[in-house]
Amino acid sequence: MTDQMQAWQVTAPGPISETLKFTDEATKPSAASLRGDQILIQVQAAAINPADYKTNQMGSGFLSRALISYPKTLGMDLAGIVAAVGPGASDIKEGDHVFARIDPLKQPGALSQYIISNRDGYAKVADCTNLSAAACLGTAGLTAYQSIYPYVDAGNSIFINGGSGGVGTLAIQIGKILGCHVTASCSTSKVNLCRDMGADEIIDYKTADVVETLQKSGRQYSLVLDYVGKSPQNFYITASTVLTKKGVLILGSPTISTIINATLWPGCLGGSKHKVVTYLTKNSHDDMVQLSKWLDDGSLRVAIEKSYDFSQVMAAYEHLKKGSTAGKIVIQIP
Repeated sequence: MTDQMQAWQVTAPGPISETLKFTDEATKPSAASLRGDQILIQVQAAAINPADYKTNQMGSGFLSRALISYPKTLGMDLAGIVAAVGPGASDIKEGDHVFARIDPLKQPGALSQYIISNRDGYAKVADCTNLSAAACLGTAGLTAYQSIYPYVDAGNSIFINGGSGGVGTLAIQIGKILGCHVTASCSTSKVNLCRDMGADEIIDYKTADVVETLQKSGRQYSLVLDYVGKSPQNFYITASTVLTKKGVLILGSPTISTIINATLWPGCLGGSKHKVVTYLTKNSHDDMVQLSKWLDDGSLRVAIEKSYDFSQVMAAYEHLKKGSTAGKIVIQIP
């Protein structure tokens, strides 16, 4: 068996339009190298995220060079078939179907034919589950679940700023599964998508002012999730007007200035008057198992805007960088 495989790798820090290259000579991980409960996955599909290319441009590339070894295979999210298991793996076997999330700073990425995953980064899915859909659950699913589950009870109201993207479409559904009333914002062309995902109320930011509409509704929210980051402007301030007394604001895509202003300044000096959580996705086997159960039983559906062949990875990222995707973008791995 050959010790090489196909992969898409960045060769240096900087824009992926200049650094991302296809290779058929990437080192293939071996079953013999597995330790503990690690597994070797034959990748069938990968889902891409903005963080894939942003990680390669941290600190204008200087921070990326300090944290990443090059060449580096790109991508965090995948699904596939278990090709081998480590000596400590007891609840999974060769041939099982799984989805996985890779730590972008510690491991080779998902855009390759084979990859090793630690137990905290994978979960089984049913053999009949669509692997393209499963591949989308890693970063987007964990982000949605971990930014909602700890902060709500059944009957609470939540607002999702950015309901039509990969995270937002899953967050709408998870909010409903957990028994919440869900309001989401999106553009005119995505209203039907958010409605199909289960949103109780939808604010079309193309035709209405989001903050004004929230305030006029009179509804108080236990949780406000900002997955957009730049619009509405200074949302970390105005969100306080619609949060309950103990409500929480989650900043899912904040700028550095927003983090500083929202978390370090008191409310009387321009900061948020409520608890603010700057969210960072964490791998969790238990959380991934829960997402898998919901996907397998049909409670959770994945909106896929477009699927690309492995040879079209650069085109897929150009599509993603345009913004305003309706759900996820998937790569098929040969």
